[in-house]
Amino acid sequence: MDVIHERCAGLDVHKLTVVACVVAPGPRGRPHKEVRTFGTTSEALLQLADWLRDRGATAAALEATGIYWRPVWNVLEAAGGMDLLLANPQHIKAVPGRKTDVRDCEWLADLLRHGLLRASFVPPRPQRELRDLVRYRTALLQERTAEVNRLHKTLEAANVKLAAVASDILGKSGRDILAALVAGVTDAAALAELARGKLRAKLPQLERALAGRFGRHQRFLVAQQLAHLDALEETIGRVSAEIAARLRPHAALLERLDAIPGVGRRTAEVLLAEVGADVARFPDAAHLASWAGMCPGTHASAGKRRSGRTRKGNPWLRTALVEAGQAAGRTKHSYLGTRYRRLAARRGTQRAALALGHTLLTIAYALLARPAATYQDLGEHFFDQRARQAVERRLVQRLEGLGYRVALEPRTA
Repeated sequence: MDVIHERCAGLDVHKLTVVACVVAPGPRGRPHKEVRTFGTTSEALLQLADWLRDRGATAAALEATGIYWRPVWNVLEAAGGMDLLLANPQHIKAVPGRKTDVRDCEWLADLLRHGLLRASFVPPRPQRELRDLVRYRTALLQERTAEVNRLHKTLEAANVKLAAVASDILGKSGRDILAALVAGVTDAAALAELARGKLRAKLPQLERALAGRFGRHQRFLVAQQLAHLDALEETIGRVSAEIAARLRPHAALLERLDAIPGVGRRTAEVLLAEVGADVARFPDAAHLASWAGMCPGTHASAGKRRSGRTRKGNPWLRTALVEAGQAAGRTKHSYLGTRYRRLAARRGTQRAALALGHTLLTIAYALLARPAATYQDLGEHFFDQRARQAVERRLVQRLEGLGYRVALEPRTA
């Protein structure tokens, strides 16, 4: 096979060690391999960078092993002087010909030397930092949702049916009622009087819902849960402020993404953090959808199509797009809402949300690829207008089947 990199390195990354193998031209044209083990502290990684530079390595490959590859990548990227390649372990396993007695670092070096590795997408350092912030906020929001569910369970165990009357138990009225419960107020009428706004129209139902058995340990639990929620909301606010500061140069792009139905500010920030403002690395929207895991797989054998399950892709982007697809599906008088309802009737709500997330990603790709483009809704009647004659024929046949004589006459403009 042709040699792509004459001097290259393979790095087998572990939690505490990095085993490096440098392959270089040896006597009589045979490759010479040199293997050395380094630690994973910053000092040891700097020694690794110096060692690779002294050996003349122009390229280095390492596997995506959890989180452990990231400090190695950061140090070698900052040191410069060589091309870095991050390989998917599944792709490496799919390459045939490996012997069992070959170490991982040597096998990586051999594959890199002959150009048999596919590089994974590793964004620039500023985007990686933005990803960390956005993903941390997503984890905090998930933790907040879990804590709210625990609060619901505590109230249900005390037979306090506040959630059956109030749509949001953490609104102004709900927080006042919960604070009174924690303070020891047990009179249902007095608790119901704390309601504000539209909730006051439900005072009789609210009074009956608050007549529960709220014990001492439940007061303690609710107090701790409310304090935890307050701390989470404060942290989420600080992280969101940091994200907004980093995305201030892309304010116009965020506004254009926010104009898409179902895509809010947070979803737009997830898009920019995971995909980036520059989508030139993706040839088209189909490649981006495949990378994100938003398109069905292909599994055909013996002329039969089997399950086309989607691949894992980018779980953070995929989750945000499916949630945005569900939100867009609830919109009225819009192309996206009509598309969701048409798909849900035939394929179910979950597949419809995934398909709508794919559509949203395609729209976002068009907006990112064309800076002057803005979102234009195709309208709720787009599908009917696209197949106008088929719709007319189908409806006429249905009316004729009911015994009517139909003559279509177009309206004047």
